[in-house]
Amino acid sequence: MAQAAMERPPGTAADWTIPQNWTGYTAREHAVWDLLYARQTAMLQDRACDAFRRGVEHLRLSDKGIPNFEELSERLAKLTGWRVVAVPGLVPDKVFFEHLANRRFVAGRFIRKPEQLDYLQEPDVFHDLFGHVPLLSDPVFADYMQAYGEGGLKALRRGALEKLARLYWYTVEFGLIAEPGGLRLYGAGILSSFGESRFALDDTSPNRLKFDLMRVMRTRYRIDDYQQSYFVIDNFDQLLHQTRDADFTPLYRQLETLPDLAPDAVIASDGIVSRGSQKHAYRGKFQ
Repeated sequence: MAQAAMERPPGTAADWTIPQNWTGYTAREHAVWDLLYARQTAMLQDRACDAFRRGVEHLRLSDKGIPNFEELSERLAKLTGWRVVAVPGLVPDKVFFEHLANRRFVAGRFIRKPEQLDYLQEPDVFHDLFGHVPLLSDPVFADYMQAYGEGGLKALRRGALEKLARLYWYTVEFGLIAEPGGLRLYGAGILSSFGESRFALDDTSPNRLKFDLMRVMRTRYRIDDYQQSYFVIDNFDQLLHQTRDADFTPLYRQLETLPDLAPDAVIASDGIVSRGSQKHAYRGKFQ
């Protein structure tokens, strides 16, 4: 939920936070949460990673209306020290990274309308709470998110934010993980999407490639459709150690000498889990 340059809206605190105003939600808005929650949990029973399903249970997310941020934060803080804070929408990059670095997850407080169930351009409270927050109850993933925030502040100083943003996109938002039962979802953008939670695992269209830090940071991504490539981690320890323990300064220098890769690219050094047909991305273009 970050953006390069913005003016702070009236009524927000210096850190861009606002009250959630939970009592202001209407019965219709709570009903939208309940519908989204019910259909998404049914879809994800054998698709979401183990840590996500544990997080939903430990944090007591349910189809009983939009969660109260303060109550949710109390449960989350006992597990990993993270809290959820409300913001008016997108926030500046520096604000976003500072919150992450201090174990605060920024969440929009509005919820989509009934006619927007399947697609919404700006993240809402369902995407932020249901998609992101359960994994913040996992100690290793929680450490990864804090490390990402710290790395984001460094990337801002180096002017390397575009490369680091790709890491967030292909892990936190659209990542896959290999578990004993097969590939599972852990990216919030997939977990909160009814359509992409099926597409990412079942469709023959996208590439599914083994996670490699530099490869990910070279790869452009789609913001207007399902992803053309997904990157697969072995576990959250792999993700944390390849990022927290890495010195990104020489990595950024090396990236400056390498060309970007297209979202559908497959290169010789890739570990290919499955090579996609790209049929979805190029539907209708060659008929």
